[in-house]
Amino acid sequence: QMQLVESGGGLVQAGGSLRLSCAASGNIFSINAMGWYRQAPGKGRELVASISTGGRTSYATSVKDRFTISRDNTKNTLYLQMNSLKPEDTAMYYCAAAESWIAVATTPRYWGQGTQVTVSS
Repeated sequence: QMQLVESGGGLVQAGGSLRLSCAASGNIFSINAMGWYRQAPGKGRELVASISTGGRTSYATSVKDRFTISRDNTKNTLYLQMNSLKPEDTAMYYCAAAESWIAVATTPRYWGQGTQVTVSS
């Protein structure tokens, strides 16, 4: 089993920044990729960014050049730096972990409980 706990969400004005954190514990050795998903009210969950154990990253077109995903393996923590935030970034943000690069984008095994990000105009 693996546990993921997100933090760092909040209310911010458009153009502002936030950094989300996701602390991982438990059976982290089986994990080879992690990612951040988000879900806005009335919409499906979408993959925002992902990162592999080797440092490969991928971003949704809507956040590219504004968001940066990173990980600190010494702290077992995943981050999402969000800059130039827009009202349409408002959503619940979830941390996810999977055994493979493909799985993190399709069927992550582990999920956090989510942290709310609200961007006011």
